[in-house]
Formats: sequence, C-alpha cells, structure tokens
Amino acid sequence: DPNTSATAKRKITVTIELKADDSRQNIGVSYTVKSALAPTNAVTTMLYVADEENVVEMVPQIPGQFGIAGTEQEAPPALKLVKFA
Repeated sequence: DPNTSATAKRKITVTIELKADDSRQNIGVSYTVKSALAPTNAVTTMLYVADEENVVEMVPQIPGQFGIAGTEQEAPPALKLVKFA
C-alpha cells in the first residue's frame, strides 16, 4: 500500500487449536488469524477561505487545465459554511 510507510512493522499471528475427542482418534482443529497492519500516512491539504460562506480546497493545477496524463483538472471541492445563531 503506497499510503503506508515502507519500513513500518507488520505482524501476523496464527493460533491453531487442536482438541481430541474421548477416543483420541478424531481431532478437531480450529485456527484464528490476527493481523496488525501499518498505519496509513496522514493526508494533508490546504483550504482557501473565498468569502464568508465558501471555503475551497487549494489544488496544484488550475481548473480546466490539462495535466500530463491528458486529463482535465476538475474544479476543487467547495465547502459551504453554515452559521448557527
């Protein structure tokens, strides 16, 4: 996962339980697997307060500009601020 540190430790624990019946000829087997994954990297962004009611995310490209991959940059998400009295 590119959103995690490459050097972070990961851990897998496998628990196997064996239980014989009274005749000791049949053995029940159950297992449990637990994992501890690496935490994801923090995601950061910058916001721009456009006016008293709108906040937009600052993006590296201008909306409508074409990127290297040939795709058009979309307009950044806008948040509408709601005031409570």
